Amino acid sequence: MPDSFAVIGMARSEWSDEEFRRRMREHVEHYCDFDASIWGNLEEKLFYMRGDFGSTEDIEHLRERIEGLRSEIGIPDNLIFHLATPPSLFGTLTEQLERTGLLNRSAETGDMGKLGWRRLVIEKPFGADRASAQRLHQRLVKVVDEHQIFRIDHFLGKETVQNMLVFRFANPSFEPIWNHHYIDQIQITVAEDIGINTRGTFYEKTGVLRDMVQNHLLQLLCIVAAEPPVAYDARSLRDETVKVLRAIRAPSSAEVVVGQYGPGAVDGRNVVGYRAEDQVAEDSRTATFAALRLEIQTGRWAGVPIYLRTGKRMARKLTEISVHFKPTATPMFSVASNRSLHKNVLTFRLAPHEGILHTFIAKQPGSEICLTPVTSRFLYADAFGIKSPPRAYAWLILDVMKGDQTLFAREDWVEQSWTIVDPIVERLRADPPHDLPNYVAGSWGPEAAEALLEREGRGWDCPDVEGSAGPGSVRV
Repeated sequence: MPDSFAVIGMARSEWSDEEFRRRMREHVEHYCDFDASIWGNLEEKLFYMRGDFGSTEDIEHLRERIEGLRSEIGIPDNLIFHLATPPSLFGTLTEQLERTGLLNRSAETGDMGKLGWRRLVIEKPFGADRASAQRLHQRLVKVVDEHQIFRIDHFLGKETVQNMLVFRFANPSFEPIWNHHYIDQIQITVAEDIGINTRGTFYEKTGVLRDMVQNHLLQLLCIVAAEPPVAYDARSLRDETVKVLRAIRAPSSAEVVVGQYGPGAVDGRNVVGYRAEDQVAEDSRTATFAALRLEIQTGRWAGVPIYLRTGKRMARKLTEISVHFKPTATPMFSVASNRSLHKNVLTFRLAPHEGILHTFIAKQPGSEICLTPVTSRFLYADAFGIKSPPRAYAWLILDVMKGDQTLFAREDWVEQSWTIVDPIVERLRADPPHDLPNYVAGSWGPEAAEALLEREGRGWDCPDVEGSAGPGSVRV
């Protein structure tokens, strides 16, 4: 960080600067390796003011506070506005910031030392469908240019996601076989063991498809499936990810499974079902789980099924991308008839224990040829001696400071992602599921999700948190 900067928090709570700093310290101590010497310097740069985001008067007070701190501390005229607010306020707050002169179009130099830039960070969801996403974009670009807008998705800030690009394009071992000739299927799982906590009102309006599939899961899919960009920069990489979305065939109703969790036990603790959560209707049909089968209609991925799965209150917290390779054609060690023992899988693990796992077939020690799956693990904590790597938000906020949009969603990507999700949401609205809740909290989701793969002779990965492929062997 530069020597001169300030962080101003604004919300409706009646806090002083001291109360804000105390609460921030509690969070830093809880989530980070706390360093008192660093905190002492940071703490004096934190400020707070109460305000109503819809009030022109309060935004005017914010402008006065910013100008006062700039003069007092000697801060350059560079401003980042991070809107971690309800999505309905994005457009209104942006317009309020413009009216008071705080937000306007600015040139981008990419140099933190230059003067006069303005950058706007907004959180997902980016609209509630394609039409609302377009309306939001039109409101934003009346005030700022696209190069000033940073649509943040913290999944793209994770080390493993960025390492996927390095793994694929910097190493010659896998890119030549990264296609339908060698890959049998791809699975993307984002499982959460938590419920909705205090977000009942938000979740009732949003549901799992808007909350997770439209952004997080499709972003991960694009990273794993994109063609090689000509350069690692914002335009080149994002051009390729948009092409992936445009090539996705919309799933049929038979290729989509939704669910809602009922009461159960997670990690040995009894938990209530979704309908018993605060601010949730007793007869709610909001989905908390979704599984989809997609296909990308390109020469690289023709015929390769891609399965997405995400849900609340599942067996454990797990985020990973698994690339399953086809069995070898040679009959000498053929295990094609037993997929569970084939297990030639490359897994990018985002949580927990970030790393890359490669499960392949090996011979067990002994006098006979006995094949068994084994797993080679590359874990960041072991390889680099990092107990707790910086959180994804830390990297992304740093990219905002540098003006680097490479790992942020572009408007055309947002619109294209909604063209995939909107028809699914509309079908569920017209014909809502009548069997909810249909999975027990602490499980891996509804039985229909298992059937989605089983009818094609496949099954979901359910590894332990260390990435073990599980027991199993076959004699030859």
